[in-house]
Amino acid sequence: MTEMPDRIVLFDGVCNFCDGAVQFIIKHDPKGLFSFASLQSDIGGELLKHYQLPTDHFDSFILIKEGRVYQKSSAALHVLKSLPGLWRSAAVFLIIPRPLRDAVYSLIAKNRYKWFGQKNECMIPGPDIRKRFLS
Repeated sequence: MTEMPDRIVLFDGVCNFCDGAVQFIIKHDPKGLFSFASLQSDIGGELLKHYQLPTDHFDSFILIKEGRVYQKSSAALHVLKSLPGLWRSAAVFLIIPRPLRDAVYSLIAKNRYKWFGQKNECMIPGPDIRKRFLS
């Protein structure tokens, strides 16, 4: 693979909840630490293969940070930990055993389309943030 950013968030590009999470990160990441790729995109698929992650279902928010992969609740908490302000205090939840955190995460992930809906296609970011989306 070519040189990649240090922090990449892989997300379900047709999920309204996931899109909201990406918009939240963009809003609270003034330094632009995070780059983004839809799990359905070519680069998303390449990253999944490169890190030997399943390519046939998109039920996990994934953070690739400095070559290390975080999934589900760990990914979300490590993103929050990297944001400025009070958001980083969410890292305290990392002390909760991962199976318990991921059970809550999986409940939301399983119902995200029903509760939040989905799109027919991935969002198209505005020109000011387009550079943070990998293609």
